[in-house]
Amino acid sequence: MPFSLFNFGKSDSNNKNKVVDIKLDQIIPNRYQPRKVFNQDEIRELAHTIEEHGLLQPIVLREYEPAKYEIIAGERRYRAMKLLGWETTPAILRKMTDEESASLALIENLQRAQLSSVEEAQAYRQLMDLNHLTQAALAKGMGKSQSFVANKLRLLKLITPVQTAILDHRISERHGRALLDLDEKQQRTMLMRIVNEHLTVRQTEDEVAKALGRPVPSEVAKQKKLAKEQATMTAAPTSAEAEPTKKPARKAKKKSTKKNKSTAKTNAKAADGRLALNTIKKSIKMATENGFKVTTHEKEMGNAYQLTIEIPKEQ
Repeated sequence: MPFSLFNFGKSDSNNKNKVVDIKLDQIIPNRYQPRKVFNQDEIRELAHTIEEHGLLQPIVLREYEPAKYEIIAGERRYRAMKLLGWETTPAILRKMTDEESASLALIENLQRAQLSSVEEAQAYRQLMDLNHLTQAALAKGMGKSQSFVANKLRLLKLITPVQTAILDHRISERHGRALLDLDEKQQRTMLMRIVNEHLTVRQTEDEVAKALGRPVPSEVAKQKKLAKEQATMTAAPTSAEAEPTKKPARKAKKKSTKKNKSTAKTNAKAADGRLALNTIKKSIKMATENGFKVTTHEKEMGNAYQLTIEIPKEQ
């Protein structure tokens, strides 16, 4: 747990569970509250629950000036009580420095609130700055991997309009990550396209790759799929090859039996030839369906099939 890393409020252990009534107009939100956007429908639902069942858990405050209090934990409950018109609230008071109060508010919200990816990244950055922590130390304290924290922090490299669009749920975190390699002007242009053209993440990744002169991900994936299918077709044995070798038939005493056997053998060979020809044609058809230009010329000779295939070097 992060509390073991930051060691908050140890000197105040005797009074930490004491509940007192505090006037709502003496309370202010925490300046380091990571949540930037509060869903008003959720606040109204919480207010209805509090009105029906009462406040099940007091909010946590600290007295930063005489008779003035700052929220450490419980801003959603505070907003709901104000909506209900309450004058006072049950609260637990803690003695904390500015840095401790800010850090605990950030941690409490990271653990409990469903923050957006940008809000989470901003909270990690503030915790690092307040407590002079490295990414590794913060990750250990929060019970996260260092790569997880590093990936979240990368979102802060996005320009403000892109971060705001993620906060407002106009684009997703994955959309934002796709824009990380673009410069500020390119990010701004691509953001407008995502919003106006309703681009998916895959479409966004393709457009970013084109802007940077890189291979287009969707085309690369298509080529890999085609290559895999062609390799499978090449490796798969034909039905003629898969058939087990038949034991030679016993010699027939009558000439008519020998003649029938010879005719059947000739027909079997012809069938094998047609099977091989059809297998090749299927491969050609698959290639054309995937966008390749292929020209064929077929000719049936006396004892063979002649098939000429032309594939342009540049498609």
